[in-house]
Amino acid sequence: MNTKNDRDLVTIEKITENKKQFLDLLLLADEQENMIDRYLTRGDLFALYDDDLKSVCVVVQINSDTCELKNIATYDRYQGRGYGRTLINFISDFYKNDYKIMLVGTGETPAILSFYESCGFEISHRVTNFFTDNYDHPIFEGEIQLIDMIYLKKNL
Repeated sequence: MNTKNDRDLVTIEKITENKKQFLDLLLLADEQENMIDRYLTRGDLFALYDDDLKSVCVVVQINSDTCELKNIATYDRYQGRGYGRTLINFISDFYKNDYKIMLVGTGETPAILSFYESCGFEISHRVTNFFTDNYDHPIFEGEIQLIDMIYLKKNL
């Protein structure tokens, strides 16, 4: 699968085997391995390459109408270059005939919420104490401790 952004030709591959080989990158977005294990085997993993690996994401089916973007990560040195947005645009197009809605959950971090909103998502609902109830240590995004999971949704 190839997709073109404004600068380059990037390649996006659906990974069906050895998904754990991408664990180092997946851990950037979800820093507890047993949480990743909950969705990685049942999810579709996509890897974005621009010469080398830049970004990955995992999408899982929630029900017949809804899928969820469970993990999206770009190596720190490549962030801010449009790779995450390219991947979101690709998977939105990839799933538009299979689902009506895509969800994504994140912490209450203004920059990340703004990023998802700029990709066409809108705030849907909140799961109170998600991070404190499900992780074995406090999760921080910069200086902000993540407590609640904020879900956003996008019509496909």
